[in-house]
Amino acid sequence: MPLYKTITVNSQTTVKIWKIEESYDYLLSDLDLKPESLTRVLGMKSELHQRGFLSVRHLLRDFGYTDQDLYYDTNGKPHLKNGKHISITHSFTFSAVIVSDKEVGIDVEKQRDKIGVIAKKFVEYEFEYLDKKAPDYINKLTVIWGIKESLYKLFATPGMLFREHFLVIPFTFQSPETFCWIDYKGLKKRYKANFLEFEGFTCSYVIE
Repeated sequence: MPLYKTITVNSQTTVKIWKIEESYDYLLSDLDLKPESLTRVLGMKSELHQRGFLSVRHLLRDFGYTDQDLYYDTNGKPHLKNGKHISITHSFTFSAVIVSDKEVGIDVEKQRDKIGVIAKKFVEYEFEYLDKKAPDYINKLTVIWGIKESLYKLFATPGMLFREHFLVIPFTFQSPETFCWIDYKGLKKRYKANFLEFEGFTCSYVIE
């Protein structure tokens, strides 16, 4: 069972990361999926996405939940029936789930140079402290994207834009945590953000 890492953020919040090494058939074989979940996974054109979806259900089981305990609202945000907050992510060969008593969001991203090409689409304030010539520029962009994606998942509100409504306070890799803000239609809130890097991937998560 490739549970890659468990992070106990605090007494109310836990992150679990899965390294997806199993075949699609193996991941599917011992899961009890709801009919709509089975229909969804069978309809996916990419086996990579299928394996990501199924690995998340294995992570749920590691938390003590099943697919039956999970449901999605009209904006596509996942919820647990017991009232705990949850966020889900998968990217290529890794997936992750965060469960907490507080509002949370999580994202896993593969570190790729092409993020530099689209930086202007999701970065504004952060350009004030980013150095495009620095060797960690791509890694920092990946952290910023992951934090903003996590905020977006937390709020799940149509109309929110990464560049205009979310901002990430300066950070270093020596202390992998920072703060981030949402500024949207009069709503201003601060969240704590953490991140970690492993095997060419970055996992970021935010907590209320």
